[in-house]
Amino acid sequence: MPSSVILDLPRTTRAPGQARDALETLPAIDGSLLGDAKLLVSELVTNSVKYGGDGPVRLVVRAEDSGRVRIEVVDRGGGFVPVARDRPATEIGGWGLHLVETLTDRWGVYEGSTHVWFELSAKTPA
Repeated sequence: MPSSVILDLPRTTRAPGQARDALETLPAIDGSLLGDAKLLVSELVTNSVKYGGDGPVRLVVRAEDSGRVRIEVVDRGGGFVPVARDRPATEIGGWGLHLVETLTDRWGVYEGSTHVWFELSAKTPA
């Protein structure tokens, strides 16, 4: 049975941990996806806390029986256009969207907003 959660997180330094904890409450999330999902949620929620304007950060998670999970992080920031990382690999910070691009099956940003979504799918053994 699919499961989902919608959670409004306060814009505090505790928000990324609360988001990670919320992922563990969904039994439908395939265990092989949990580590990547937690990492990506941490990155996106941290960015929302730092740059997302006033108000809460919304986390929306939908886990499907098929092993697919879709996660959305929404804040009230002014929007942005995702760009490829162009800083040296030795520079700290700025890795969030690079990780999202690398680890997900699909991802995107709703134009003109700070509403980022991504999807992960459990891999079936060959």
